[in-house]
This record gives sequence, C-alpha cells and structure tokens, in this order.
Amino acid sequence: MNFKALLFLLLLCANSYFALAGKRKVHITDDLDDVYDDEEDDAWKDWGKKPTPSFPPSDFSKMDPSQIQDEMMKHHTGPAIGFVKLRLGVPRTPDSVAEIAMKWTQVLRTGAVGVRFMAVDLNTIMFNLESIKDLEELKEFVLDQSETYEIKMGDQFFRRPGDPPLDEVIQRLNSEKDKADNVDPEEIDENLKTEL
Repeated sequence: MNFKALLFLLLLCANSYFALAGKRKVHITDDLDDVYDDEEDDAWKDWGKKPTPSFPPSDFSKMDPSQIQDEMMKHHTGPAIGFVKLRLGVPRTPDSVAEIAMKWTQVLRTGAVGVRFMAVDLNTIMFNLESIKDLEELKEFVLDQSETYEIKMGDQFFRRPGDPPLDEVIQRLNSEKDKADNVDPEEIDENLKTEL
C-alpha cells in the first residue's frame, strides 16, 4: 500500500508540474533594436493620409469645349442644378406636373440618390442634385420615364438616342398647330410656358 500511495503522489506532482508549466509567464526584453517589423504593407502606411488631388491639365488650348467641361465635371463635388423637359403635346395640369416631381423625388430618395424635383411650368421640372457623383443614376432614371423628353445641365443636353433636339419638336408642333388652327405661333409658345 505504501507503494501505491507513493505512486499516487508522484503522479500528482508530475501532473501539477505540467499544469503549472502552461501558466508560466513569458518574458520579452525591452531591447528590440535587432527586431525588424515588416508586417506593414503600403496600404497600411497610406491609411489615414489625405489623397493627393489630381489636377486638370494646365493646357486647355488643345481641348475642345466638351472635353474641358467633362474634365471639370470630374472634379466637381458639390450640388448640381438642371432641368427636365417633359414630352410636348401632352395635356397636363399644374397638379399633375407637381405629382410627377414628387414621385420622382421619392423614388430616387428610396434608391439613395439625393435629389429634389420641383415643377417649374407645365413642361419643365427643375432638379437639385446633392452630389454630382449620382448624375449617371439620375440620367438613367429620368430618361427611363415616359414623361421625359430631355435633361439639360448647363450647356449639356441628354436625351434618348434618336430623339431630335427640342427646338425641332417645337417647330414641328407649331407648324402642325398653324395648319390646324391658323393661330399665331407666339400664342402657342405662351401656352407652353405657363408658369406654375
């Protein structure tokens, strides 16, 4: 029995020795002069730094106006204002134009595009785009709508492929009205530009 007790004590001491060995503290010296840390990559080193701005080319003399405008739009970050011309020849009320503007605003806000549409007259809706970065999504949405004829921002016009310029459509409508009614063309223009 003495032998069993001795064996039991020996196993108990060996077990406690290994158990305590796992809890030993590892000591790291403060002398780290010979340690080289190469875990940081370039992305980590650049993190938090402001990006260097890319400036437009300094020589605009070799560029045509559309290229200059495109280059300037790349660097534009603030809001943008434009107009949507609705299809002409469609009878509308001021309330229906305001409903179109409100519907478009709500749909695009749902899609996280910061834009507000406001009715200007029976054939024009103005929009205020919060960020020019959303311009492509705005153009795609608005030109997809059946009520839209064209979008105008500054000197740029955006319309569906194959649609003639708005001036040609107005002239065609005026000539059709003249033939039908023998009415003065200025009177037709006044009806098209009724403000809300």
